[in-house]
Amino acid sequence: MVHLQLESISKTPIIAIIGKPNAGKSTLFNRLIGKNIAITSDIAGTTRDRLYQEFDCNGYKTLLIDTGGLSDGPKENIEKEVQTQAKLAISEADIIIFAIDSSEELTKDDFSVAEMIRRTDKKVILVANKYDSKKAEENFYNIYELGIDDPIQISAIHDKGMDKLKEKIEKNLKQLKFKKTKHSKEEKNDSIRICIIGKPNAGKSSLFNSLTGSNQVIISDIPGTTRDTIDTDITYKDKKYTLIDTAGLRQKGKIGKGIEYFSSLRCISAIERSETAILIIDGTEKRISHQDTSIVQYVLESNKGLILAINKNDRLNTEDKNLIIKYLRYKFPFLPWAPVVFISAKNKNNTYKILELAEEINRERSKTIKTPALNNLLQKITIKHLPSSAKAQKPKFFYASQTGTNPPKFTFFFRHAKNLHFSYPRYIENELRKEFGFNGTPLILKFKGKGEDK
Repeated sequence: MVHLQLESISKTPIIAIIGKPNAGKSTLFNRLIGKNIAITSDIAGTTRDRLYQEFDCNGYKTLLIDTGGLSDGPKENIEKEVQTQAKLAISEADIIIFAIDSSEELTKDDFSVAEMIRRTDKKVILVANKYDSKKAEENFYNIYELGIDDPIQISAIHDKGMDKLKEKIEKNLKQLKFKKTKHSKEEKNDSIRICIIGKPNAGKSSLFNSLTGSNQVIISDIPGTTRDTIDTDITYKDKKYTLIDTAGLRQKGKIGKGIEYFSSLRCISAIERSETAILIIDGTEKRISHQDTSIVQYVLESNKGLILAINKNDRLNTEDKNLIIKYLRYKFPFLPWAPVVFISAKNKNNTYKILELAEEINRERSKTIKTPALNNLLQKITIKHLPSSAKAQKPKFFYASQTGTNPPKFTFFFRHAKNLHFSYPRYIENELRKEFGFNGTPLILKFKGKGEDK
């Protein structure tokens, strides 16, 4: 029997960086996430596509958005779309970081953005970027003309003022009642979080309704009906699961403006807070689309468990199924560990198999291999297949240890690890899976030598 219990959405806070072109938004975005993701340039308007990355702010897990520059005056087609998405970012965000260039005087664009922000009911942090420039000091007091709270002076490019900015963000997150991310194993194991994903109209909502036994989600033949993520707790065979239904994801370049764009943000956020993702594929199409490939990439980047669910099984014969499996392995050669299950969401055929697989994957992700057993295997497989290298300094295996779970993480110590052939980590991963399983979950392998990393 399936016991239903609805709960509120555990929303990931969204922080949007906005401002006029060339205010240093992308540099600030890169500095906060600690990666060079956004392209930075002195040319105004470099940022076109919306960029979003997970950002850990002093223990708060958030989604940070880099937006295109907002400006006044007539717009051409692409500029109009960029600014439409930036304005939508304002409406979607929980916290707005308003970046201005303090190395120059305030412009009409700055005042236009400030006026736009004042019409919202959002938390706003005013950031005076490039404060270490020569003209910043004489321009500083003019910033108060914007009518926004005291600015935080930063230099994103020189990593100055970042701690103060993070403290301000943390303060606002507390005021908005968001909670810090907890890492308790006990809490994680209490309910297995499953995210149902797939391109629009693949049958995600039908699967959700099949598993919950409800009509909580609207089902429609029009692609893109589901716009929000919906969380539902169920119990199946005394195990607790949290199902997260999501809007359909499209390829990054094909994500349109408006609601569909922000549905993709929420979908990525849902993947982040899940443990296992169910990629539902329309089996009648007998092919893997670019959207499906894009979705898998999101899941792998997040190191989540993965199940490939082929929907509309009632319309497939044995030959069809064999061809689909063969095609899946061809399109996803890097996913031999992902289980494939044929279902009919509409007819509730084989759908609860998904929950059983998710429970198995949850165990596999928490599995710990004892160090002696791990090193015994590594000694055998490295002797069986010696590490090769085109360089004179040949790698040699020393020892290995498991350094984490969810997903399983391993560190391997080699002499001259940097000289390992690129195919050797895949060989080790395949042998690990043959010996210890790890069905349905990616593995994180790290190779180290004396002062070396690979």
